[in-house]
Amino acid sequence: MPKKEESFFVNRIKSVGYAFKGAVLLLKTEASIKVQFFIALIVTAAGFYFNISTTEWTIQLLTIGLIISMEGINTAIEAIADFIHPEHHEKIGLIKDIAAGAVFIASVFACLIGLIIYLPKIF
Repeated sequence: MPKKEESFFVNRIKSVGYAFKGAVLLLKTEASIKVQFFIALIVTAAGFYFNISTTEWTIQLLTIGLIISMEGINTAIEAIADFIHPEHHEKIGLIKDIAAGAVFIASVFACLIGLIIYLPKIF
């Protein structure tokens, strides 16, 4: 008997479930994600404390989403690299360094955005 295909809607629900599972797994297992999530909580509290504008909230939330997403992608790249080549390899190291570098660049710009938003409110 042929397997009944699931509907588009059911497949989307399953996809969201897998994505949620992945997000929870990241938060539970990855130290860098935990740090970024903690920083996100701090700047969110700061946003309420300093009563930042709608535009500032939008930029801040986009930045938080970007950084946490980049950390997740970096973690996935590292896991794939380690799976493909478990022992140390120069090319795998380069791939992992580039992925970490992308997160670093995004983090530097996130810090600059934070300074642009909060320094005028602090001083």
